[in-house]
Formats: sequence, C-alpha cells, structure tokens
Amino acid sequence: MAKIKQNFRCTECNAEYPKWSGQCTQCGTWNSLVEFTKQESHPVSRHAPGGNVIDFKDKSNVAAHDGMRITTGFAEVDRVLGGGFFPDSLTLFVGNPGIGKSTLALQIALQIAHATTNRPVLIFSGEESVFQVRKRAERLGGVPANLHVAATFVMEDVIATITEHNPAFVIVDSAQTFSSREIPGAPGSMPQIRTITEMLMHASKTSGIPILLIGQVTKGGEMAGPQLLAHLVDTVLQFEGDDQHDLRILRSSKNRFGATSEVGIFAMTESGLQEVTNPSEAFLSGRLPGAIGSSIYPALEGQRPFLVEIQALTATTPFGLPRRSASGISLQRLSLLLAVLEKHAGVKLASLDVFANVVGGFRIEEPAADLAICLAVASSRNKAAIPQELFVLGEVGLSGEVRAVSKLEQRLKEGEKLGFTTAIVPSTQKAPQTKLQLIPVRTVAEAVQKVLG
Repeated sequence: MAKIKQNFRCTECNAEYPKWSGQCTQCGTWNSLVEFTKQESHPVSRHAPGGNVIDFKDKSNVAAHDGMRITTGFAEVDRVLGGGFFPDSLTLFVGNPGIGKSTLALQIALQIAHATTNRPVLIFSGEESVFQVRKRAERLGGVPANLHVAATFVMEDVIATITEHNPAFVIVDSAQTFSSREIPGAPGSMPQIRTITEMLMHASKTSGIPILLIGQVTKGGEMAGPQLLAHLVDTVLQFEGDDQHDLRILRSSKNRFGATSEVGIFAMTESGLQEVTNPSEAFLSGRLPGAIGSSIYPALEGQRPFLVEIQALTATTPFGLPRRSASGISLQRLSLLLAVLEKHAGVKLASLDVFANVVGGFRIEEPAADLAICLAVASSRNKAAIPQELFVLGEVGLSGEVRAVSKLEQRLKEGEKLGFTTAIVPSTQKAPQTKLQLIPVRTVAEAVQKVLG
C-alpha cells in the first residue's frame, strides 16, 4: 500500500524537501516552500494497469483551427501578436503602474465587443469597481451591450462565469489581486499567482477562449511574481514608456504564435491610447535645427525601421571622477564607446561628464547605433553640429573600425522617406540603390573628420 508523507515543494523550481526551510537551496528563492502530501509506493512495472488511453483528435479538426485569430481593431497590437489573439491562448500583459495597461486592454475589449455582437466580452476587475471601469469605457467611446464587467477577487467564480457564458474574449485585471479558495495565502503570494494562472490556462485551453491576464511589475521593471508564469502563458506582452513622454511602446518577449521582434507604437491622449502610424515623425517632432550633440539613427525593430534622435552632452566635471549616465542605451556600451573615441579618434573625454539619451523614451539594444552615439558625443565635445539632413548607422569595434549592419536597405529607405539626403554608412558593406548621398567610412576617426571637420 502507498504510504502518505508530508513534504515541501518550491513554487519556483519544484525542488522537494523533507522539511520546511526559509530558502530553497536549488534556486535561492526565499519563502517559496509550500507543504503538499506525497504518496510513496513501491516501484511498479512500466506496463502497470489503471491508466486511460488518450483519444487523439482528428488532425483535420486541428488544421481547421489555424488562422482563426481574433483581431483587436488596432493594427499596432495585431502586428505584435502576429495577427491578433489566437483562440485558446493565455496572454500576460505587464507594464509599470499608470502606464496605460488597463486603458489599452479596455480599448481592445471595446473593439472586440463591437465586432462580435453575438457573444459577450467579459472583464473581471480585482482593482477597480464596476462603476470605475464603465465610466472609463464611456469616456473611450461608449459601452456595448455585450460588454460585461464584474468586480471580484475569487478565481473559482471567474472560471465558473467563463464556463457559463462562453464569451468571445476575457480580461482579468490583475494577477496580483485574485486568489483561489483552495490555496492558503494572501492574493499576490507566489502559490496564489501560480495557481490562478494554471486555472486560467486550463480554462482557455478547454474552452477555446482567448484570455488576457494583466500583471504588475517590480520597482526594477521586471515582471512581478514567479518567473514560472512566463513559461505557463502563451504570450507575454510588455508595455513600456515613462511619465515624461506620451509615447508608449508595446513589444512581445514571448509569443508561441508569432515573432517576438515586432513593436507597436502608441501615444497617450485624453481620449485614450492612439496608434502612431509614423513613429519616425513622432520621435523627431521636437528636434531643434542645428542642435549640438544630436544625431539621427535609423532603428530597426523586427521588420520595421524608424528614425530616432540620440542626444549627448559633455560637461566639465566638478568632481575628481567624471560621471557617465545613459538613458535608452546600455551604460556599459556607452563606456566602451567613450574609450574607443578617446583611444582611436582623439576625442578627449577623461575629465568630462558624459550624458547620453534616446529621445522619446525609446530603448536601443542593437550595436548598429554605435556610430550614431559616438558622433553625438563628439559633436557635443567639439561644439560642432551634425548636418540637419544627415543620419548615421554602423557598429563600432574595439579597434575603432566601423562594421556592417543588418537590413541596410530598409533603414536607408526610411531616412529617404523622411526627407534626409545624406547617410554615413560602413565602407565594408555593399550599398544598395538609393537616391541618398552615401558617405562610406572605415573608422570612427574618419567619421568624426568627415562629419564634424
């Protein structure tokens, strides 16, 4: 007979322990051990009876399910999702407090409700009352008859309601406010978050209903709760931006039904979030003519190019150790480029504070922006403006060489469309056919000399 034994399991890595401990020795997480009952039995043959034969579905039914996406009414959201919400999918939507997650989710729900009048769209709010959600919906364009809002904290009630009404789309706001009656602990605890996510995943897969689960982030900007959530859900959407700018960027860090390299651009307005169809124009709208320390770089997110402004400021430090500050680019990458500038281009920066910023709250990860950053810093140091009609791209190596970049033709076309006439490009890369005047450079020193004299 099986022997019943009380064990403890880590909610992060599933490591098991015979007794409780404050820290999991496998993953290092604190207060993550929960008690569970384990039945120990003697080893049995791999041909042991008692299992049920799984009845595989006909492949034709699975094939008929492909492509039946639910469009959101927002081209920017559909681009990031890969064409819309896939049926029986669970999507986690995270972002900083106040950035507009609930607003965008509500706008998506309104669009789907208007497009799907024969089935309800359900919103379960654990943070706001029904009155608050409906007042926001009225401000965003009215409340359709098939949009229903409920204020609850109990996940069992959510699952029962979904099963009863068979909605077209479901929003749960947010993961940190709901709890299950079957699991001890307060809402927001790791066992509760994991349990409610598993319940929503099972409900989505068995009913074929797409569910959008809104989550919170920590002070460091990372997703709150156990990282296991990212493995449970099908898609993870991240909403980025800050309080100082109206622009918001939607990107996907995980997508089982599409690419993770696409981004969507939105602007926060009094009437909600509006799609930005021309991001380049939005990012360059406030640029001053003849500004010193400013360079234009054609960024590429997925298959989509757009121009962003990189600014740099150098100033004499009042302290013994000069400061280095970066916003929108890696501080480590900036320090590396400053060393290359001083070593190979003769730009003296050892006694200067250096600040670098990507305008509009955009963040650049690709090394193709290296040369634009270097020229912005050199422009500020030499007090010489980069020509207004010129943009820059190229990766910089530790020896001061300028290396090739990916998808050069697409980047050049975006600059040409916005009225630019000249581009600084790597000389080692074959140039495509373009109306732009291309200035090839081999080194950082050559680029500084040609652009700034």
